[in-house]
Amino acid sequence: MVKHLEGILLGSSNAKKLASFYRDIVGLKQTMEFEYGDDNSAGFMFEMKGGSPLYLTDHSKVKGKNKQPGRFVLNFEVDNLEKEVKRLKKEKVTLVQDIYHVEDYGYIATFEDTEGNYFQLVKTKS
Repeated sequence: MVKHLEGILLGSSNAKKLASFYRDIVGLKQTMEFEYGDDNSAGFMFEMKGGSPLYLTDHSKVKGKNKQPGRFVLNFEVDNLEKEVKRLKKEKVTLVQDIYHVEDYGYIATFEDTEGNYFQLVKTKS
């Protein structure tokens, strides 16, 4: 029986660079850096209150930009969506879709990370 979602792994051709983006630009809190496997691949963990951690890891089968970025999207809930969207635009993060409303859910803005993966900032209906 599955108990819960333990974590989310996002493979990368350069986990160190991608971790820097999520830490320094997006503002996630990095809680661990580690090496794994026979080739000492890099890994980074980001923990968020009330959610499963995000792991960014080097992966030998991941090359180049994501060709299907809508297939898997990371959602990060924020306190002030407008403020965070403005901040990321100022940082020149690629905006895919500006703030829009989803009925009975809340508001969403979609961005693209340095490897072409989509992530969204959300403010859910309270």
